[in-house]
Amino acid sequence: MAEKNRWLMALSAVGVHICIGSVYAWSVYVKPIQMQMSWNLTDVTIAFSIAIFFLGLSAALMGKFVEKNGPRVSALIAAAFFGIGTMGSGLAIMMESKLLLYFFYGVLGGCGLGIGYISPVSTLVKWFPDKRGMATGLAIMGFGFASAIWGPTIKILIEKVGISNTFFILGFFYFVIMSLSALYLQAPNKDYMPEKFKKKLQEGKKKIKEDLANLGLNEAVKTPRFYGLWLMLFINVTCGIAIIGVASPLLQEVVGISALAAAAAVGLMGIFNGAGRIVWASLSDYLTRPVVYIIFFFTQAIAFYMLPSITEVIIFQFVLYFIMSCYGGGFASIPAYIGDIFGTKELGAIHGYILTAWAAAGLVGPLIISIVKDITGSYSQTLYVFAGFFLVAFVISLAMLLNINKIRKSKY
Repeated sequence: MAEKNRWLMALSAVGVHICIGSVYAWSVYVKPIQMQMSWNLTDVTIAFSIAIFFLGLSAALMGKFVEKNGPRVSALIAAAFFGIGTMGSGLAIMMESKLLLYFFYGVLGGCGLGIGYISPVSTLVKWFPDKRGMATGLAIMGFGFASAIWGPTIKILIEKVGISNTFFILGFFYFVIMSLSALYLQAPNKDYMPEKFKKKLQEGKKKIKEDLANLGLNEAVKTPRFYGLWLMLFINVTCGIAIIGVASPLLQEVVGISALAAAAAVGLMGIFNGAGRIVWASLSDYLTRPVVYIIFFFTQAIAFYMLPSITEVIIFQFVLYFIMSCYGGGFASIPAYIGDIFGTKELGAIHGYILTAWAAAGLVGPLIISIVKDITGSYSQTLYVFAGFFLVAFVISLAMLLNINKIRKSKY
């Protein structure tokens, strides 16, 4: 069997992620659906919430399936779920049925999201033993940047052909792009090593950093390190989702800029979310994953604490964009971190279980903001609560580093 090109493998992973990442552009559908259907905001938002919930659920339940059947089969199933889910949403709008929308976009689309998210990632870790962070960051960057591509596309299509036809057209496109990408996906041979990296190893210029362990899912969930990773992702996503949700009113409340300028700043946040995924994940290859997470949490604790007292618009936005880069970087560095401490034997399955933290954070983040806002009457007060969360995450990330170092020392 001829060895495939690992960079084309990475491009195929981006193809899958850039399609499923269109879920981040859901807000573009919200007002047109409300106006056409006469539904309230909650009615429409529930579809998105169900999709994120099923993303976490399917990623957890299908992780072992992905490992057993390989990335190609899994990504093709994801393409079918996500494509049919999106096209079915058009049918739901035609039939004016909320329940059908929740089923197609929420349940089917959400399952496509979860399976599609984890399918290529564990494969890329195996194709890039020398650049784990960069490889997974590249794929997950596609997910982060997707809203910048699909948001304007959805807006133009709705104006030209209506909501239902937009769902039909995009659902078809997602299915085709994801299927073509899936067909190239394949795990490498067991002893695969890039030629240049192999040569450097032989010359003594590079050393393979051995994984801490090589555990299956059932063994991994019995270790404290699994729960450490889960909590770190949960806190990073909880605070990140919260800041995304209130960025516009926060900018208007704290620094007093107009609603239009705040909307432009929110658009830029998406760029930093995507860029942070590749930049931080690539840095983690050199700084190591535990150190990168320590930097994430320590700097964000300071950033969240400082934000309410920053009145200079440029500095406020700089801090906000830095937070968004850490939010994206936290997502992108997790798969490589899992590989480092649990090995690649069942990486997809373990990653799937860890991603349930995303589903939980999607519920908790907005809830905390609304409770604190109701009590204090101010969005800025919520930031102090999240600064406290980051201090907890900082302690967990330090404990992870100490635990990993202790195990490494006992092995040698």
